[in-house]
Amino acid sequence: MLSIMVAVAHNGVIGKDNQLVWKIKKDLKYFRQMTLGKKIIMGRKTFEGFPKPLPDRKHIVLTRAQDYPAPEGVEVIHRIEDALAYGQTDEEVFVIGGGEIFAKMIDHCQRLYITWVHKDFEGDTYFPVEKIDDFILAESRDEVDEESGILITFTRYERKA
Repeated sequence: MLSIMVAVAHNGVIGKDNQLVWKIKKDLKYFRQMTLGKKIIMGRKTFEGFPKPLPDRKHIVLTRAQDYPAPEGVEVIHRIEDALAYGQTDEEVFVIGGGEIFAKMIDHCQRLYITWVHKDFEGDTYFPVEKIDDFILAESRDEVDEESGILITFTRYERKA
C-alpha cells in the first residue's frame, strides 16, 4: 500500500530550493516515528536534500538519470511504474516527495499523512492540495510546536471507496 507523508503550509508550500522552509521538531519526530523501518520513495532532489540517507529506512530514489550514483544500500528506479509496484502489497510504503513525485503518485496512494502547518511560507514547491478531495479525513489532532510556536495539525486521510 502506498501512502504519502508530507508537511504542507497554509498556502500549499512544501519546500524551497529542495529544502523544507521550516524546522518543526514535532513534525520531524512524527516523520521519524512513522517511517522508521519502512520503505520510503522519493525523487532525486528530495534525496539530495538529506545530508545522508536516513537511518533504518529503505531508500528508493526515482530519477530519470540512468547513471545516478546512489550510495550503497539506496535503490534507484527510473519509472513511475517501478514505484507503483511497491504499492502491490499490504506493507505500507511512504512516498515522501517532492512536489513532482507527489503529483504523479497521489492518484495511486491509499492514504495521506499530512501535517498542516498553520502559517504561510514562501516557496517554489507545492503539494497538489486539490487532490485531497479524493480522500476522507480519518484522523486529526492539533499541536503547537514548542520551539517554533507554530500550530500544526497531524491528519490522516483515507481514499474514498
